[in-house]
Amino acid sequence: MSSKDWIEKDYYAALGVDKSASSDDIKKSYRKLARESHPDHNPGDVKAEERFKTVSEAYAVLGDEKKRREYDEMRSLFGSGAFRRGARGAGQPGGAPFDVSDLFGGGGPGAGDTRFGGGGFTDLFSTIFSGGGAGGGTRARGPSRGRDVETEVALGFGDAVRGVTLPLTLRAPGICDTCHGNGAKPGTQPVACPVCHGAGVTTRNQGSFSFSEPCRNCQGVGTVVEEKCPECQGTGGVTKTRTLNVRFPAGVADGQRIRLAGRGEPGERGGPAGDLFVQVKVRPDELFGRTGDDLTLSVPITYAEAVLGTDLRVPTLDGAVTLRVPPGTPAGRVLRARGKGVVRKDGRAGDLLVTLDVVVPATVSDEARAALETFAEQTPPAAREHLEARVRRFS
Repeated sequence: MSSKDWIEKDYYAALGVDKSASSDDIKKSYRKLARESHPDHNPGDVKAEERFKTVSEAYAVLGDEKKRREYDEMRSLFGSGAFRRGARGAGQPGGAPFDVSDLFGGGGPGAGDTRFGGGGFTDLFSTIFSGGGAGGGTRARGPSRGRDVETEVALGFGDAVRGVTLPLTLRAPGICDTCHGNGAKPGTQPVACPVCHGAGVTTRNQGSFSFSEPCRNCQGVGTVVEEKCPECQGTGGVTKTRTLNVRFPAGVADGQRIRLAGRGEPGERGGPAGDLFVQVKVRPDELFGRTGDDLTLSVPITYAEAVLGTDLRVPTLDGAVTLRVPPGTPAGRVLRARGKGVVRKDGRAGDLLVTLDVVVPATVSDEARAALETFAEQTPPAAREHLEARVRRFS
């Protein structure tokens, strides 16, 4: 995207959020819109593909705090009319009218792609008004780092606890295999720009100001491609499907992000690639829950087992263990199977926490009822004196 895009396009509107929206709100809105308009879900739908490109472009700016701040500053500055044509009167020093198109190379070669030279909005304007002539702090943009890419993967509960390596298929921009990212036809190389002689910037005078700006011929890179790569047409990147084997470590948690350095979008003109961030979604298990490094399990027992005690065989993720239920165990007691939880980075593991749930039958046989009545006659009553004392106040 160009600097001019930052002024003309309302990225907040593209994502359907307010300017005051939080980073989380922006991310949620982007994910929702990206899923709805993704080309894989809308094959052959050109409008959906354009919407997908629009929301991706908007999130690339608003999802980055630094870029978002620069975008807001630029929109605020240009929206105030500070750079409209004729903002300086002809009678003032340097009275030649200033046109915003001068910033973006309007009409010249390479117009519409004169991006910030890697230093952002503030650096751009500090060089435009440097007044120092050639070399006034402006330098060639050079190869730039590619954008980071984010995707989402769903893991089974057991795979997340034990760790797993899975193939991840992505359809995204990648480095062109033919030119290896430099944009030049095989057997050739980019050459120094004949306009800026490799500096990436040009200087011109306007009134009392001397303007150093990115070279319009090479867009500030300092080099040009004379013979373009037939595969990528000189861009250095192509959209392709690639499969990566991603290792998810043992104990990866729901919502955790895995960073794969250098696996994002390729950089421009041979610049380093961005990173790939994989957000993990863990599917719930029908038996086990998780609290930190401990696994949790609820096990029903009978009233007789709670009173008399018993040995329980309970499952773990990789086998079974026997736990002793002592006589007189109350409902809700938690038994601990040490080392049967999530394995930590240091090799130690959390525990399996088993909560006992005493089951009361809805119906009993006549024999069972008689036995329970005999049992009730031979056992002391529950200690409710403190409650009965309060009840008597209302009698």
